Amino acid sequence: MINNTIKLLDIVALIVDLPEHNLRSGESGTVVELLAGGIAFEVEFSDDNGQTYESIGLRPDQHIVVKKSGKRSDFAIVK
Repeated sequence: MINNTIKLLDIVALIVDLPEHNLRSGESGTVVELLAGGIAFEVEFSDDNGQTYESIGLRPDQHIVVKKSGKRSDFAIVK
């Protein structure tokens, strides 16, 4: 079954501990790639400075979406 609810750049939070990756339930990351035809997701976990400290593939039962990626707005810079 393909999960159409999770998209690139969505923010997700872990709902399980992953001690083998030093990640705990509640940590948030960004979906950076859809895997296995959209039934798994590559998620990057970054610190406050934007440095990635872990990037792993997750199944849908390991996380929840906490913020959907928004559409990019068109805007003009006025000089």
